Amino acid sequence: MSLQDALDLRHSGATATALEHFDTALHELQCYIGDPVASVDRALAAAPAFVDAHLLRAYLHLLGTEQPALAAARASWLAARELPANARERGHLHAVRALCEGRWHAAGRALEDVSIDHPTDVLALQAGHLIDFYTGHARMLRDRIARALPAWSPALPGYHAVLGMHAFGLEETGFYARAEAVGRHAVELEPRDGWAQHAVAHVMEMQGRARDGIAWMRGNVSAWSQESFFAVHNWWHWALFHLDLGETGAVLALYDAPIRGARSGMVLDMIDAAALLWRLRLRGIDVGERWQELADAWLPHAAAGNYAFNDVHAAMAFVGADRREALATLAAAQAEAERSDDDNAAFTREVGRPLTQALLAFAAGDYRRVVEALRPLRPHAQRFGGSHAQRDLIDLTLIEAALRDGEAALARALVAERLDLKPDSPANRALAARAAPRVAATA
Repeated sequence: MSLQDALDLRHSGATATALEHFDTALHELQCYIGDPVASVDRALAAAPAFVDAHLLRAYLHLLGTEQPALAAARASWLAARELPANARERGHLHAVRALCEGRWHAAGRALEDVSIDHPTDVLALQAGHLIDFYTGHARMLRDRIARALPAWSPALPGYHAVLGMHAFGLEETGFYARAEAVGRHAVELEPRDGWAQHAVAHVMEMQGRARDGIAWMRGNVSAWSQESFFAVHNWWHWALFHLDLGETGAVLALYDAPIRGARSGMVLDMIDAAALLWRLRLRGIDVGERWQELADAWLPHAAAGNYAFNDVHAAMAFVGADRREALATLAAAQAEAERSDDDNAAFTREVGRPLTQALLAFAAGDYRRVVEALRPLRPHAQRFGGSHAQRDLIDLTLIEAALRDGEAALARALVAERLDLKPDSPANRALAARAAPRVAATA
């Protein structure tokens, strides 16, 4: 038995009631709101043989990059593979299996094929888009969605989400004006679309438009923050705008309330917290006991070793809190990850481990070693995922290390890069002033 939905896709094992719950879960995932796991569980309760519901459940556990969730994802995949499935669903099965095995690139390719044949399969587009993000594949962030756009129209459910993904892909490939226009349109269509909201925030971050960014985030706070499991990341963007303006009091207030006030144990939330505290550390801001609380939250993930981007942010917390035992555990996990045969081995070897070593060197005051480690890392840092805004922490750490090591010429060169892209950024101008040649006083 199969049913056809409003996107002209057939769903094996579905019933009308189950499909309604499935569509609810899809909408929640597209907007990053509510509880899509609970919604898809209701779909499966109504139709246990609903293949796409099992697949969606697997993706929901996989795309948070949390190692403990892998068992639930594998269980969903095992249930789905025993059921009759059509060609499109089998493509998803290949992708989910690859993700369960840590083969991110293979999963992305499998979903690419699904989207080529079925461009209105919005789950394939969204899962593929997130995989492109986690693997740092900026071009596919844009082009995976661009390929499907001709099949879409405002009449189709989820159109806002397709626009929001396209906006983020355009931003990550430097098409800022188009990205902002597309992202704003997506938010107009669906104000609760947190991904589209964040795509526009990324544009303003990349262009150094801090005051515009604050105004954008302030425009409809309840829409993107209430019951949203993506809210912390959007609050993080808001904090970055204040940080660029040198308003550290506002940054700490955001950290203490919406960013870290709930003490979230979600890895994606803790990444934002660690990244923000590390930026404050680079500026010499005393954050008190905040590192200790965050390090405690990261401790259960110290030995995970399943995604290098997570490990680096855990390392920031452990370095900030001087947790040497946790750092030793993380180092062992990274060494084990490098010996594995999945894609994270390369993520860790090429970026994760050397970046972690640079953070340790920074904490030890060995700034020359930081410079030596980070300069060759910059050209391929995207290989372990994240956005340009997130990976900017690498450049900021390198510049600060160069300044502290007395390498003013290198610091000036690196700051010149930043000023060329964001000449109005107060933070960039402050770095330029610190790196400026010192003129000796004359009698």
